[in-house]
Amino acid sequence: MIRVALVDDDPLVRAGLTVILGAEPDLDVVGEAGDGADVQALVARCRPDVVLMDVRMPGVDGIEATRALAARPAAPAVVVITTFEHDSHVADALRAGARGFVLKRAPVDQLVTAVRVAATTDAVLFPASIRDLVARADAPVPAWVGRLTGREHDVLDLVARGRTNAEIGATLFVGAETVKTHVGSLLAKSGARDRTALAIAAHECGLLRPDHREAPS
Repeated sequence: MIRVALVDDDPLVRAGLTVILGAEPDLDVVGEAGDGADVQALVARCRPDVVLMDVRMPGVDGIEATRALAARPAAPAVVVITTFEHDSHVADALRAGARGFVLKRAPVDQLVTAVRVAATTDAVLFPASIRDLVARADAPVPAWVGRLTGREHDVLDLVARGRTNAEIGATLFVGAETVKTHVGSLLAKSGARDRTALAIAAHECGLLRPDHREAPS
């Protein structure tokens, strides 16, 4: 079972998500909160695998709550949820440590898939709307990029497109352990906290290769 906690200031949203997720045989909603200030206690009490986190709340918002969770050892995966597709706050939540993003109005299968992917894989849930939003930062290329090998560039490109280690290995015809080694090297060279931060850096600096075709979604 995948244990899920819900954090949203709207009780109707929480009730709806509880019904949707509770209908799935492998998902269990183990707790909920109405403000980011309550997230630490919620996680300590319920030990969820995934936290669905509203990005906009009147008290402590989802960005600060995600940042605090990311500092915990063995922190659960955070997937931020929002009403607005082009919400700059979502990009900030990803920078704070969230694993991905889903719209509140998303079809049920997308919401359920997002929870499962966050809990069971190393993929980054990074849809096109958020990629475009992050890419607008137009950040300068950092010095560490010049220290990457050609293969590390390949891996970085695929990490930034949300691929899992297994998918990257299949694309590059190398083993998953080899990919894991390359990702570790990328994290060390860049100083990024995790692969989400790597993906954001790649998009911000325009490092994705324009000739790299994405798999159909």
